[in-house]
Amino acid sequence: MKVTVDDEKCCAAGTCVMIAPEVFDQREEDGIVILLDAAPSAEHHDAVRECVQVCPAGAIQVSEDA
Repeated sequence: MKVTVDDEKCCAAGTCVMIAPEVFDQREEDGIVILLDAAPSAEHHDAVRECVQVCPAGAIQVSEDA
């Protein structure tokens, strides 16, 4: 799995950080997403997929073939 984020789309809701804190964080100054792990281990894949589904801005993308 390869994860990418579009910080231009991010609305700083923080849902991804609550669901997958091992993969996502937020910038202190404005809450915009920070990708901590672009290739998370299999144990985090379900949580990352959930983040893609619930992100209100659609700022998270996942490629399953990487």
